[in-house]
Amino acid sequence: MEYLDYDSPSSIKSFLEGKGLAMQKKFGQNFLINKNARVRLIDSLEIDSTSTVWEVGPGLGAMTEEILSRGATLTAFEIDRGFAECIFTFFNSYIKSGHFKLIQGDVLKTWKDVYKEKGLPNRFFGNLPYNVAATIIADMIALDARFEKVVVTVQKEVAQRMCARVGDSDYSSFSVLCQWAYDIKPLMDLSGGNFWPKPNVDSRAVIMNKKKNFPCCNNPTHFQKILRAVFSSRRKTIKNNLTSFYGNSDKAMSVIIDAAINPLTRAEELSLEELLRLSDISNSYIM
Repeated sequence: MEYLDYDSPSSIKSFLEGKGLAMQKKFGQNFLINKNARVRLIDSLEIDSTSTVWEVGPGLGAMTEEILSRGATLTAFEIDRGFAECIFTFFNSYIKSGHFKLIQGDVLKTWKDVYKEKGLPNRFFGNLPYNVAATIIADMIALDARFEKVVVTVQKEVAQRMCARVGDSDYSSFSVLCQWAYDIKPLMDLSGGNFWPKPNVDSRAVIMNKKKNFPCCNNPTHFQKILRAVFSSRRKTIKNNLTSFYGNSDKAMSVIIDAAINPLTRAEELSLEELLRLSDISNSYIM
C-alpha cells in the first residue's frame, strides 16, 4: 500500500492536500493518531485469520491496516467518496485476494443489505461518528444483528449511557437495549489530543461481548416499544407513561400490578429483568 504516516497530523494533512481532499465535519471525521491506542483497540477485538470483521468509518485506513495485518477478512463501510478512493488504492492487494471489501455510502442505509446478503461477521469495530453512534448500535440490536464481540470508540457521554446501571443519571432506554444484548465494559478513555483534528469532546472505547444467555422475552419488538414508552418522560411514573402508551389508565394499572411493579416507580429505577417481565405481561394483554 502507499505509505502514509498515520501518527503524524502533518503527514495526513499533506496527503489530503495533495489529493485535493478535505475533512468534512458533517461526517464526524477525526483520525486516531495514537498508535498505541490503535494497537490496543485491535488487540481487544481478539482477531486472527479465522475472524470476519465489519469496520465502520475506516477513513484513510489506519485501523483497516491493523485489522488486515492480522489475517482477518474485513468489510468496511465508508461514506466519504474521496477517502473510499484512497482505501481502494491502499488495500488493492487485499481486495484482489478476497480478504477485503469496501462498501461505499452511509452505513445506516447500507449495512442492512449486506446483512441480508452475507449474514453477520463475528466481529464489529469502529471509531463511530459522534452524531450517529447511538443510532448505529441501537438499530443493529433492534434487528437482532448481534456480533460475538464489538469494540467501538464513541463520545464519552454515549459510552456512559451504554454502561449505566439502574438509578444512574445516565440510565436510559439505550442503556437497557445495549445491556439486553451485550455484556459491556469500558476499555479506555481517549482525550481530544489523541485525534486529528482535535475534537471538542472526549471519547471512550468500550468492549461489548454477546450475551451467552440472552435474556429472552416473548416479543422483542414489543419489548423495544415498551422501553421507549416507559422512558418517554423520565419525570413521570411508570403508570403515567404506560397510560399514555395504552391510552387507558385501567389497562396500564392491570399490566403493572400483574408485573409486580410499584406504579409510582420511574423507568430509571427498573432493572432489565423487571422491564422484560413488564413487556411480557404487556404483550399478553394485546395477544
